Amino acid sequence: MSRKEKMIKRLLARPRDLTWEELTGVLIFLGYKEWKKAKTGGSRRRFVHASAPPINLHKPHPKNIVKMYVIREVIEFLEREELL
Repeated sequence: MSRKEKMIKRLLARPRDLTWEELTGVLIFLGYKEWKKAKTGGSRRRFVHASAPPINLHKPHPKNIVKMYVIREVIEFLEREELL
């Protein structure tokens, strides 16, 4: 199993300890790029894809663990766009 497959499998398992880096890693593997608007974008992050709609997320803080509702929404979105 490749690293990409392992990361996707972990996301689909909906772990309670998924980190921001793991989530963004999956998005990058699926063809998304983080769009940097300005020097100080705050906690809001936008990920763009060549053929799919953008994804807007809030970077978690002060902890680095992604909220469960965000994981659920990202999975639903990626499945709807047939990227998973």
